[in-house]
Formats: sequence, structure tokens, C-alpha cells
Amino acid sequence: MTLPLMPKATAVWLIENTSLTFKQIADFCGLHELEIKGIADGDVAVGIKAYNPILSNQLTRDEIEASSNDPRRPLNLVEKNVEFEVKKMVGPKYTPISQREDKPNAIAWLTKNYPTLTDAQICKLVGSTKNTVDAIRNRKHWNMSNISPKDPVMANLCTQTDLQDAIDKAQKKQEREAKKKEREARKIAKSKDSTKSIN
Repeated sequence: MTLPLMPKATAVWLIENTSLTFKQIADFCGLHELEIKGIADGDVAVGIKAYNPILSNQLTRDEIEASSNDPRRPLNLVEKNVEFEVKKMVGPKYTPISQREDKPNAIAWLTKNYPTLTDAQICKLVGSTKNTVDAIRNRKHWNMSNISPKDPVMANLCTQTDLQDAIDKAQKKQEREAKKKEREARKIAKSKDSTKSIN
């Protein structure tokens, strides 16, 4: 049986805010009915702060309403298909010393093969700085003679998915900019035509 988070605190909230029976609350929270009665009388769970199961998406108002109207009806937890999303750490990622020399090589590979990628995108992919990317892109890096392009995926600096996402974004941006220039060129051409026709 799946229990709500913080069962006693949830029980305190249900006692204070609903007309549910002690049995319904006890069954829902996985506690004994006498314990619920003790909480209601102030003998048990003294000092426990009430925890609202509606705000935490464990119960709905409709569910509470339905069970309040029928003392025999059990309360049911909201079923959730929990998908854990792995949050990426913000800021430069740590790269082992053995891989640090691969960063300039990876930047050189990316600027050579995908010139549409922005400096910011490359920084994010390999965990470098904009100054380093700019220096390598413009061949002004202090160690340029020793830098040889190397695929960042092969060097384990980023995944193929991350790289593909960055390339797709860069291409879409380039397409948008090209369309914008096209529209501006048409506008200029139209205004020239209209000026000619007036003259």
C-alpha cells in the first residue's frame, strides 16, 4: 500500500480541514484509528505541523469531497507516473586533467566542422570559456601550433545527443536570420520600386 508523504502531518491536516471519519484518515495515512483519535484530542503528534496533501498533489479536493459524502468510501492517493529528470549542473563542468588538453582540440574540431555553432554553444558543450573559443576560432590561441582538431564526443567531453541538439539549434537560428535578411531585402526592393513609380 502506498502511503502519503509525512503521514502524521497529513493526518493532522485532514483532521483540521475535512469532515472525513477517523477510519478514512487512518486507512489513508497507514495509522491506527485510535492514533487518529489521539491526534484529534491533542494527545498524539503534539507539535507536528499540518501538511497539506492537496498542495503536494497527493489528493484532490474532489477526492476529499467524495469521501466526505460517503463514510465507507476510502481516500485514494493521486496516481503519478513520476519521471525523474536529471538536472544538469549549472556552471563549468569538471574535466579530469587527462582530458583538459582535449578541450582546445575539441573546440578546433567544432569551429572547423560546424562554424554555425556560437561561442556560447561550444563553451557549453566542452566546458570552456568564450575567450578560449574565440582565440581558437580566430587562430590567436597561444598554443595554436599544438592544437589538432578532435571530435568532442570521442574525447568524452559531450554526448552525441548534446552535440546534435546544438547543431540543430544553430541551423534553425541561421535559417531564421536568412529569412529575416530575405524579408528586409524584399522590403528595400519594394520601397525602391515604389519610389521609381512615383518618379
